[in-house]
Parts: sequence; structure tokens; C-alpha cells
Amino acid sequence: MASTRASRSTIFRLMNATQHGACPCHGHRGSGHHHHHLNPLSQLRKLATPINDLPEKEYAFEIAASNLRFGEGVTAEVAMDLANMNARKVAVFTDKNLIKLHPMKTVIHALETQGDIPYEIYDDVSVEPTEASWRHAIEWGRKGDFSHFLAVGGGSVIDTAKAANLFTVYKDADLMDFINAPIGKGLAVTKTLRPLIAVPTTAGTGSETTGAAIVDITSKNFKTGIASRALRPTLGIVDTLNTDSCPTQVHISSGLDVLFHALESYTAIPYYERMPRPKNPNQRPAYQGSNDVSDIFSMWALQQAIKYLPRIAKNQDDKEAKKHMLLAATFAGIGVALTGPSVFRFTAPSSPHRHREALALFKYTTPSDPSISRLPDDSIGSALFDAIAKFLDGLGLPRGLTAVGYTKNDLERLVDGTIPQRRVLDLAPGIGNVVGEDGREHLRSILEGAMSY
Repeated sequence: MASTRASRSTIFRLMNATQHGACPCHGHRGSGHHHHHLNPLSQLRKLATPINDLPEKEYAFEIAASNLRFGEGVTAEVAMDLANMNARKVAVFTDKNLIKLHPMKTVIHALETQGDIPYEIYDDVSVEPTEASWRHAIEWGRKGDFSHFLAVGGGSVIDTAKAANLFTVYKDADLMDFINAPIGKGLAVTKTLRPLIAVPTTAGTGSETTGAAIVDITSKNFKTGIASRALRPTLGIVDTLNTDSCPTQVHISSGLDVLFHALESYTAIPYYERMPRPKNPNQRPAYQGSNDVSDIFSMWALQQAIKYLPRIAKNQDDKEAKKHMLLAATFAGIGVALTGPSVFRFTAPSSPHRHREALALFKYTTPSDPSISRLPDDSIGSALFDAIAKFLDGLGLPRGLTAVGYTKNDLERLVDGTIPQRRVLDLAPGIGNVVGEDGREHLRSILEGAMSY
């Protein structure tokens, strides 16, 4: 099996492989021409041109998030919010299960008794949105002449509402125009979208605060989506009463989304290593890399998940634990639980200090604890692998990909399904820019290491 660890040099070589291209010094190799007769200034000019054309590294980050309201019972305020926004007609997105439950009942009561705002309900959202389900929702949204959007549900509902909102404004666009490259064209969103209020009913994706919408491209067997700050909800209403109806397994899987996205965020490449720098500030991507502010949010969310998720697994009625997980979810997003130990064993050499801090959290101690501080840097990855695996085992999760039906024969298909997810890969140390067999081999190694633990 190939090595499951990445050296720092390998990591940064992979990060920059596709950015730099060929060395300008070798641009005329094999041409038969010689330039020894040129004066030094002419040679410098020839060398300088391609260097100046190289992508520049990022030098700034932006904090761009939705307005957020957090509290018990705040869902009842949504009609007043829409009235304050001068809503003329509201598209309400949910699913066929939620429409029968407390969150939607609260929303409907508010809309019926406050503000007298016309609305229509779309409850055909798929639990795992697909290209087909998005197209259906988009078609519905385009016919409604809606001035505002309201999403009540988990990440699937909120993401579907984001897509419908986008294509209600871009009435003639095709879905693939905005789907992330290389699957779609990844066009920039330059128009102002309709106001969207998001009311999450699970503590997981944090979709109420992000500009990302995720969809399953079933024909190609992978997930991708649309990422633009323009998709961010205008307001996220996070009500601690809205997760009460979730089964324990939903709490756990949603909580793992919080945990692993927080860990991904904290160990992502620094924003100043991302290339190329955008030509215009409005082209700065939704996912920018680790930075001083996101570090605080992601570390706090990771602490909450490690502390409170096991409590929910043991007692679904633990209201304090559910409250903390719901708030943590607003600072986190999508993660992949069963591959977690192997992924972070691989990325550990890129920033041993940050992975050491994460290891300390899983060990319920501090990085200065002798059992943590004395570990050599090259042992951090393996120790973190063991700690995460033990944590997942305590939640009763399957022990790796083989436990849910995958075999080594699926490795190539899993790699093929992972590579198009540039949004995540480009910020993962040592995994980003996985072009060519070298990068694919690292992904194979990670997935092979995730088969069992």
C-alpha cells in the first residue's frame, strides 16, 4: 500500500503543480536556437514575461456570512421578518415529512396570522437532492413570480431553495451554467438574488450561513454543487425547538458533519497559500482557506462537537447538548465521517501544530499535556487517526468503508467521484490540485486507509 502520509514538500508541490506550469528557463528546449548572443537585459526581459504571468497568491480574506438569529421559539418571528422585508409573495420550501411537524406548523401559523403575506409551499424536496430534483424545484420557482424565499428544513431543503432562488433570477440559464467547474461552467453570479430566510431543522450542514448548495449528479456518481457568496441566505433563524423531532441517528450524522467540517476548516491551507488571487474582490470564493477569524469559529465548533455529540448519542433528550450542537452547526458544514481518520492522518504533516491541537481535544486534554507535547511531529497523524477512530466507535458508527459495503474494487470509482469536488479539495493540504497519477495515488491511499479501522 502506498504511504498514507504526505511530506511537507510533497504537499506544497501538489498545491502548486498546476499553478506554475513549465519552467520558463526551459521554454526553448529542443528549438535549435541559441540566445548566448543576447545581452543580459534582453535575457532578463525574456525570463520576466512568463514569471509575471504566474498566478499571484491570495493576500486577503473576507468574512461574509448571513445574519443569524439564535434562540428558543424564534421561528414564530419569521412572518414579521418577511413583512419587514416588504415581501409580496413568498416561496416556502420544505419536504413531505417536515410539513407535518412542529417547525412547519409554526411557520404556517405565523404566515396565516401575521402580516397577511401570500405564499405557496413546495414540499417535493428530495432528502438527497439530485440534478433532476433541482430542475423540478427550479421549474416550480420560475413559475411563481416570488419576491422572497423561505426554507424550512435541513441542508437539502435550504440548498434546494438556494438553487431555485438563483435560477428564478437567471430565468434563461441552464443548471450546468453555475455548477462548479469542471463539471459545470462555474459562472460567476453577478445579479442580486431574492431575499432568502433559512430555518434549519437539523444541526449539521450550517447551510443557513453559507453560500454553497450541494447536489448529487447521479449520472456520474458524485456530489458537487454551486458555491457563491450571492447564494447566502439573508437571514438564518436557528431555533433550538426545531431539532426535537430528529431521530438519534439523524442527530449523530448531522453532528458528524459539524465535527469534520470544523476540523477540515481548521486544518485547511492558509488563505494566503490559495492561488490565483482574484482579479476583482467580488470573485473571491466562498471557501477561502483557514484564517484568523475562521480559526476561532472552527475550533469552537470542534470543541462543542467532541463534548456534546457523545451526550446526544447516549440521551436524545439532552436539551443542553442539542442546543450547543445546533449553534456549532452554524459555524460548520459538510464532512465525510468514515474517511475522517485516514484523511487527517494524511494531512497532519502539513501543519503538525494544528493537528496536535485537534488531537488534544479528542483526548480531552491540552497540547501542553506531556502525552501530547512529547509526540514527534511524524507521529501526530497516526495518533489522530486512532483518536478519531475511537471517537467514532464510541458513537456506534460502522468501522470504515468496508462496514457499509465498499471493497478495494471500489477504490478507482471512489477516486473518480472525489476529484471533481474542487471546492473541498483545493483547500485540503496535500490533496488539492490532484492532477495526474501522483495526486490520484494520494487519494487512493487515503481511501484505502479508510476501508477499516
